[in-house]
Amino acid sequence: MKISFRRIAGFLLIGFLLEAAFFAGVMLAPQVTGFLRVQGSGGHAPLLDEAWGVAEDLFYGKLPTEQERTYGAVRGMMESFKDPYTVFIEPPQTELQSQQLSGKFGGIGANVRRENDGSIVLSPFPDRPAAQAGVKEGDVLVKIDSTTITPEMKFEEVTSLLRGEVGTPVKVEVDRAGQKLAFNITRAEISVPSVTWRMLSQAPGVGYLKLNIFAQTSKDELIKGIEDLRKQGAQKLIFDLRDNGGGLLDSAIDIASQFVDGVVVSEKHRDGSQQDFKAEATGAARDLPLVVLVNGGTASASEIVSGALQDRGRAVLVGQKTYGKGSVQNVVPLSDGSSIHVTVAEWLTPKGRQITGKGLEPDVAVELTQDDAANGRDPQLDRAVTAFR
Repeated sequence: MKISFRRIAGFLLIGFLLEAAFFAGVMLAPQVTGFLRVQGSGGHAPLLDEAWGVAEDLFYGKLPTEQERTYGAVRGMMESFKDPYTVFIEPPQTELQSQQLSGKFGGIGANVRRENDGSIVLSPFPDRPAAQAGVKEGDVLVKIDSTTITPEMKFEEVTSLLRGEVGTPVKVEVDRAGQKLAFNITRAEISVPSVTWRMLSQAPGVGYLKLNIFAQTSKDELIKGIEDLRKQGAQKLIFDLRDNGGGLLDSAIDIASQFVDGVVVSEKHRDGSQQDFKAEATGAARDLPLVVLVNGGTASASEIVSGALQDRGRAVLVGQKTYGKGSVQNVVPLSDGSSIHVTVAEWLTPKGRQITGKGLEPDVAVELTQDDAANGRDPQLDRAVTAFR
């Protein structure tokens, strides 16, 4: 059978990807298409049936459902590859990832985060459904429709309950300083920008751009940001890729193209062959001095871009060593909405440097402590202002 797949240059540590201050709703991002041939299970199926028969006959307790048994078998099979990025993803998480890469979704218009005590806290976007209904910053989520929210619930389960078709209702109950409040909210289409930008007040002539994810819309957003900063007088740029866990490979090539020409990344396959991915013919900011901010959360597609800019001498990297995720996954949707992520290749920087397990060392190392963050300080950004070549 033939199934389309999506090539993702994402940081596919699923917990990290979904736990990081996720938005309550997002869309679908088609990339490279191809196929997966499903082979027969041959002599292994009888062994699985035999093992299940024994467990079913002897187990003292409630038996798992057929779906739970199937998911467990597939998940175990993926784990046998002993690769952290070759994984099985159940339907809710698959949908969340697809939505995140699209840039829009049906939701209530609120940022969702988990606190250290396990509680889920809402931060409504201005003039969006949640805020319009009366939800306020810091409200603790207690119930969504008939589902009670507990600290043990998976984060993606909570966000998937908040999302749905545009125009559909959802009842949200919150705890506000000990008072229980309920809101009836109608879901709307929510667009989440992947790029934000501003002129730095502390550094005249320096424009600042932050990219949160490599999504379908990122190229156009970045070009718009660069053009706007030029109009405001930007003569230098700081490009912030801190805590950017990746996204779409095509988007990574598009983003790098705005700053550099030539080869952006090489993809090495298991047969030893390599494929070079080159920048577009023109870019929006190849003439402006550039500093890139990186840290331990800079991964995958972010490392592709950072590595290309560093290898070509195009930018100064400031901050902390990057994560070190340079493998390629094909994301293959399965018939019930779940998916498998299979590592199929490895990325190398233009100079042939390996990213996987190594990461990228910044040209200028600057730590950012918890005390800095708690007090609103950003020594990495402060140093970036003075790091231009």
